[in-house]
Formats: sequence, C-alpha cells, structure tokens
Amino acid sequence: MPVAHIPGSKSVTARALFLAAAADGVTTLVRPLRSDDTEGFAEGLTRLGYRVGRTPDTWQVDGRPQGPAVPEADVHCRDGATTARFLPTLAAAGHGSYRFDASEQMRRRPLAPLTRALRDLGVDLRHEAVEGHHPLRVEAAGVEGGEVTLDAGQSSQYLTALLLLGPLTRRGLRIRVTDLVSAPYVDITLAMMRSFGVRVAREGDTFVVPPGGYRATTYTVEPDASTASYFFAAAAVTGREVTVPGLGRGALQGDLGFVDVLRRMGAEVETGADHTTVRGTGGLRGVTVNMRDISDTMPTLAAVAPFADGPVRIEDVANTRVKECDRLDVCAENLRRLGVEVATGEDWIEIRPGTPAPAEIRTHGDHRVVMSFAVTGLRTPGITFDDPGCVKKTFPGFHEAFGELTAGWGIPLDAV
Repeated sequence: MPVAHIPGSKSVTARALFLAAAADGVTTLVRPLRSDDTEGFAEGLTRLGYRVGRTPDTWQVDGRPQGPAVPEADVHCRDGATTARFLPTLAAAGHGSYRFDASEQMRRRPLAPLTRALRDLGVDLRHEAVEGHHPLRVEAAGVEGGEVTLDAGQSSQYLTALLLLGPLTRRGLRIRVTDLVSAPYVDITLAMMRSFGVRVAREGDTFVVPPGGYRATTYTVEPDASTASYFFAAAAVTGREVTVPGLGRGALQGDLGFVDVLRRMGAEVETGADHTTVRGTGGLRGVTVNMRDISDTMPTLAAVAPFADGPVRIEDVANTRVKECDRLDVCAENLRRLGVEVATGEDWIEIRPGTPAPAEIRTHGDHRVVMSFAVTGLRTPGITFDDPGCVKKTFPGFHEAFGELTAGWGIPLDAV
C-alpha cells in the first residue's frame, strides 16, 4: 500500500512554538515542521531572547512567562503570516521595545484587525510605514487584559493570536468576535491551549480566556493536513491509492475535511484512528462546495476540477484573496493558461470540465499554487513552474516526496 509521510503541520508548529515560549518550564516539541516559515518563527524567538535547542526530530524551548529576555530586538518575520501575527502579540506581554518587519509579500498582507484589538487593550503599537501593515514597533509594558472586540473575517489568525495572549495578561481576556473564517483553525488553538494547561470558555460569540499562564509539556506535532491534500488529490485524480499515517479520526486540523470533498466527488475514503486512505475510482463528479472553513485546500480542488465530469463550484472563499497571493484569481489565471474555462466572483470560482494543455504555471511565489498544480501535472505532462522552489515555505522536500509517490504508482513526474 503506497504511504506518504507528510511533514509536521505548519499551523500546529507555529502555535506550539508560541505556547512553549510562553510556558513555565522547558517544552519539547516532537517532529515539528522544519521549513522556511517555522525556521523563521524559531529565529524570531531567538532574537527575542528565548532559547530554542534543536535536534533532527525535536525542538526544546525554554519558556519565559514574563516575556522576551531582551529589552529590545529587531525581528524579521520573512514570509510567515503566523510569525508576523503571533510574535508581536507575544512580545506585547513582556517589557521592552520590539520592532517587527517582514518580506514584501508579507508586508502586503493585512494586520489591522489584530493591531486595532491590541491597541484597544492598551498596547503601545505603531505601524512605521502603511497603517495596518508591517513594519511595526511594539513598546511593551505587559497587558492588563479585559474585554475586546475583534473582526476575524479576513483571518482566524487574529483570533488565535489574542487567544494565545490571554493567559499572559493580568486579568485574562473576553474576546467578542464579529465575524470568523476558518473556524477549525481556532479549534486547533483551543485544543493546544488545553495541552498546555489552559481551558477557554465560549459564550456564543465571546471567548473567555483565564489568566494564570501555561505549563510546559512534551508535545507531538501531527502531519500537515493541508499538505496531505495534494497526495489525497493525486490518488483521486489518477485512480490510485495513498495512505497518510498520523492523520485520523483524532486529528486537530480541519483541513483533513478535504477528503470529504473527494468522497463527494466519487473517491473512496477510509479514516482510521491514526491514518487516512484515499482511493481513486477512475472518475470524479462535479460538485458545489462551501470551503470557508478549509480554504487553504481551495487551490487543491481547483487544480483537479477540470477532470470532473461536471462543473466544480467553490464558494465562500473571499479570504483566499489575502493569502500569499490572491489565490482565487491566481488559480483562475493558471487554469485559463491551461485552456480551462473558468468563471469567478468576489468569493467564488467555477471550473468547467476540460482537458488541460501543458503550460507554465505562474506561481506568484505561493507554495500552495505549486503543490496544487503539481497534481494537475499527473494528467497533463509538460506543466512547468516559474518558481518551483517556493515550496520551501512549508515543504522543502515536496517535489522529491511527490515524485517518489507517483513513481511507485508507475507515473513518471516531469521535472519542474
């Protein structure tokens, strides 16, 4: 049975690094993701004075409930959205002057709802160039806590950042949310906070976070469900079979729900206690699917949609327009380059059945665009990429792992 070993979850690794840094004691992270994003997060912690020790399979973090160990620091967040949103929030709980900047791509991504909420909580925070974007400076003096209102309609990461901050405040937090996308990612946050000793209560649209801090632990990072989607889709579109160990019924990540979309399209799916298997059946049905809660897998579905027997319509994915690129438009652009008929709206994309022709994929530096259209390439030999190396953001070894799987199926993967 072909098996794909998927590296650790980016989302879980980033949260685990924050929690470990904030906890009282030394935390060991088992099988964390090692990629450009997570290395950037760990480097940022080091710049803030936290000790991060590394072996090939584990990272150890000396927690500091009182905040950063240095009175001032300049942190570059690279391309990492979690780094750019979580680390300023962590620093705000300490005492000192901290400046945060990021890549040009990350500078374009919005930050305003989070920084507005932090200011409402009394944090002295200044955007140095464009309001609501990096670079920014935090003059930290601890956070008292209290009540705050947050719009999380662009990204659930804003809510996660405040939830993670809550136990580090003097009074705790009551966070009222007016809108929320990607809700399963918040469920990941709440489950991980419990593993570090904190239980968050929910009262309708309000999250109640107690003060008191975190306790250190040993935490195993599960495989990345968003990354697994490319391997599951590959099986569905080629009529082959793949099993991903480590992702089963108890998985934290909502993006494992992508296999339910493949099931609706005709694939066979088996979800065990600690693994998931997808088998292609030789055909895919057209579907209409709301992907608001699993929007990181929207490009995966878009990339295999032409091979369905009817239109594939993906709805409620406006937030994909403010990711590493405008993913909705970029998916449409690349499908058209392949000769596929596509229509889009503000928050939807509809893809008609077709036979893609080889072309160069314009990646816009987005790792998920490359990995998604690599799946298309299994049925369309000759597809190439203008920047195949941008997969280093989350999965530096993607091309090798994908090639190994498909070679086991007897499908040669074109060089990219």
